[in-house]
Amino acid sequence: MASTEKQLMDSLKAIADPTRLHILRLLKQRGGCSIGKDEGLCGRDIEDQIQLSQPTISHHMTILTKAGLVQAEKYGLWIWYRRNEKSLKELLPAIGECLEI
Repeated sequence: MASTEKQLMDSLKAIADPTRLHILRLLKQRGGCSIGKDEGLCGRDIEDQIQLSQPTISHHMTILTKAGLVQAEKYGLWIWYRRNEKSLKELLPAIGECLEI
């Protein structure tokens, strides 16, 4: 399997989960980050909005990050997440290319 196809499969698996899809929508919001960032959210912000445990949120964020759909940066004890808009915008054309549409 080509590297591009593997990346596409990882991305599709990541967004197939309803919780991760919800998280991606949450990360689009502006102004809700505890550490004052204009975009994205900290892990604790996501935890509060989704109402799942910290380990569960961490698991979902790891999958989204490994798929390249989310970027993560550590700030002291906090991890700040934001959407990787470039990867998300490349997803639809990649599906079309893979399916030869």
